[in-house]
Amino acid sequence: MTLQISFTLNGRPTTVDVEPATLVAELLREQLNLTGTHIGCDTSQCGACVVHLDGLPVKSCTLLAPALAGATLLTIEGLQGAPGSNQMHPMQEAFREHHGLQCGFCTPGMLMTAVALATEKPDLTEADVRHGLEGNICRCTGYQNIVVSVMAGAAAMNAAKNAGNGE
Repeated sequence: MTLQISFTLNGRPTTVDVEPATLVAELLREQLNLTGTHIGCDTSQCGACVVHLDGLPVKSCTLLAPALAGATLLTIEGLQGAPGSNQMHPMQEAFREHHGLQCGFCTPGMLMTAVALATEKPDLTEADVRHGLEGNICRCTGYQNIVVSVMAGAAAMNAAKNAGNGE
């Protein structure tokens, strides 16, 4: 039996037929061909599959696709810089500039978690970042450059927000 669900995906209305037991990560990767969301553990421990559901970070490897009905979903493919520009999101730019990645497998989940952290609390401290990233595992780095990247990205997001408000 399949269910038809409609939701907003990366700013676009989307309707799909899914089996009730389909995980959001599977839907994204296998049915919608959005392979930026990675599956690293299937147990909600690594954070490589983090997406934003109605503005909140969730691990898509443990969320059933029917939960998307009527919701708004943002994946790494939908993360972007200023509307109408070809720029990267400020957090992506910070990860690039401050060497916050190595192999890149954990990066989409790290970025999505980092954006949520910075949106929730624009003036992040190192302790905030380290605590906020506890659900994301990187097997390549020592996390120092990731922490520096998140703090720089948060500052850039805050500056862009303030510039947009005329402050």
